[in-house]
Amino acid sequence: MDKVKKYCIISCHVLWREFCHFASLSENIFNFKFLKQGLHCTPELLRKELQEAIDTVDADDYDAILIGYGLCSNGIVGITAGQTRLAVMKGHDCITFLLGSKERYKEYFDSHPGTYWYSPGWIDTGTQPGKERYEFVYNEYLERYGEDNAEYLMEMDQGWFREYSNAAYVDLGFCNASQYKEYTKDCAQWLKWNYNELEGDNRLMTDFLSGRWNEEDFLIVEPGQRIIASNDNRIMDVENALPREAE
Repeated sequence: MDKVKKYCIISCHVLWREFCHFASLSENIFNFKFLKQGLHCTPELLRKELQEAIDTVDADDYDAILIGYGLCSNGIVGITAGQTRLAVMKGHDCITFLLGSKERYKEYFDSHPGTYWYSPGWIDTGTQPGKERYEFVYNEYLERYGEDNAEYLMEMDQGWFREYSNAAYVDLGFCNASQYKEYTKDCAQWLKWNYNELEGDNRLMTDFLSGRWNEEDFLIVEPGQRIIASNDNRIMDVENALPREAE
C-alpha cells in the first residue's frame, strides 16, 4: 500500500470546487490556500502573491506543494522552490486542467479560434462576458462619469469581445451543471457567439492530487530551482535559481 502523502495546494480560487471535490476522493491529506481570481491579469502581482504563499509553507509539514496555476500570462515564471518541492500541471492556463491535457487544449484552440471559456469556477468567482457583465459595468460607469461618457467607455470595454466568437463550457460532470450551462448559453446568445459544450476529463487533476507525476504532464521544481517558460510544446521548464539576495 502506498504511503499517504500530505500536500499543500496553492491555487487560483477559480479551481476551488474541482480541487476540493477530487481531493475528497483521494487517500492523501490536503491543506488549501486559494488566491483571489484575476491575478493572471497582472502577472507581476500573481508572481509576488504566489511566491509569498509558497514561502509561508512549513517545509517539515508537507511532502510537496501543489501549484494550481498554469503558465498564466507568465505569472508563474520565476517562481522558486524553497525547502519543499513544487509540482505543477503543464498548461498555459487552468482550462487545460479541466480538459485533461495540454494536447486536447491545443487541438480545440486550433480548431476553434476565438473561444472564451466558461466553467463553474469562472462563473462563480467573476462576472463573465454577457448581458449581466455589460449592465454591471455600464451602471458603474454611469454612476461615476455620466451617460455620454458611460456609452463611450462601454464601446471601448466591449471592443475586446470582437476577438471572440465562441463560448465553450467545460463540464467535469461532478456537480449539477444545468444552471452554469444555461448561464453560458444566455451569454453566448446575447453576445451572438456560438455555444459549445465539452465533456471535461479529470485525469490530469486526479493524477496531480495522487502524486502520479509523469514528465509529459507535470513539472517538478526541486528546492533551489525556479520555473521558466520553455517556449515550446513543454510549455514550462526549470532552471537553477540564484540566491534571492544575489539576483
